Amino acid sequence: MQRVINHSDVHRRAQVFTQPGQGIRSAASHMIPWLTPDSAFPPLSSALARPNGLLAAGGDLSPRRLIEAYRHGIFPWFNEGEPILWWSPDPRMVLFPTELRISRSLRKALRKGNYEIRTDSAFNQVMDACAAARAQSTGTWITPQMVSAYRVLHEMGVAHSVETWINEELAGGLYGVSQGKMFFGESMFARCPDASKIALVHLVEQLKRWDFRMIDCQMKTAHLASFGAREIPRKEFSEKLKVLVNYPERGEKWCFDHEQVE
Repeated sequence: MQRVINHSDVHRRAQVFTQPGQGIRSAASHMIPWLTPDSAFPPLSSALARPNGLLAAGGDLSPRRLIEAYRHGIFPWFNEGEPILWWSPDPRMVLFPTELRISRSLRKALRKGNYEIRTDSAFNQVMDACAAARAQSTGTWITPQMVSAYRVLHEMGVAHSVETWINEELAGGLYGVSQGKMFFGESMFARCPDASKIALVHLVEQLKRWDFRMIDCQMKTAHLASFGAREIPRKEFSEKLKVLVNYPERGEKWCFDHEQVE
């Protein structure tokens, strides 16, 4: 949900050059396929070990392509001006909703209740804020191309935002993609202390009520580990995913239950 990246990161880990109709070559001289609009993703087992999980390049960010990617445990990650790069790291960082851990300080902030949780009311603002936050720190993969693509997914009821509002101002939040009983976290931001953490806790507690079984966090971070997220082998992740994404969808706009955080 929070990928650690800077503007030179993908260049350093996967320096590539385009070979139309063939593929691209990583810095370690391994070939990965170049996707055309009609080509399918390669098997996850073909992803590179260095950089971890680099699977393919090219293709597009159409709704069909993005949904297919998520349903197979693949996500896009690239900087502006680069080809679209597709990833499926091994191991995979996930949070099982039943394993959520809440620190004492965060529980205290939750009890104050001086905030309001809204869902899908400001998706565009959340994406813009996430992009700005990343750009000001370590760089962003949330390019205008990505923003446009995920806004379409939101209009389709596939991408969702969870927002923390304080005094009628958007204080923090997160966004991600939902398929069946699976949520794929993408990014989060905070303008006030704990605002993104509060949104995350409310998301996880609601997903528990809806019987969602797993939240994809993509890359390992200490921040997400503090909430109980942990790494599992990609094979295990993929096996669970095949089951979870085939449950019925919840509908276009999400609405959380009130008072779901104990």
